[in-house]
Amino acid sequence: MDEARFWRLIERCRPPWSDPDAEDLAAALVERLAARPAAVTAAFAETLSRLLWELDRRELGEDASSDAFLYTRAAVVAAGEHTFRAVRADPARFAPFATGAVWAESLLYVPDRAWRRLTGEGWERRTRYSYESCSNRAGWQRG
Repeated sequence: MDEARFWRLIERCRPPWSDPDAEDLAAALVERLAARPAAVTAAFAETLSRLLWELDRRELGEDASSDAFLYTRAAVVAAGEHTFRAVRADPARFAPFATGAVWAESLLYVPDRAWRRLTGEGWERRTRYSYESCSNRAGWQRG
């Protein structure tokens, strides 16, 4: 799944009301992915993990716990492409997500839930990029 398709899927599944809950987005994503071939779910997981990995940088998460930082990065992705690109370009734009405890942990489980619906089996996710906090070594090097 290329990045443009990933962002279109996020936009189509985001609830129309202001301040949508990540659970609503996650549920809509699972529904869409479960209606497609399993390869689409795997590709979604690859793109999601890469985007989360790109945000895994010292200037964004130095003072956060690993879990809080991961869930907050997921919230940035859940907020959409414009927000993601703005945060990536200007780390100061991450602060409202970090201080507002706007987390989107449920986004992380979308591929697993869609895979189970498609195949009836659990999925050991192995993606090229790890989205776990501090896995982007280059992002955590002191400059």
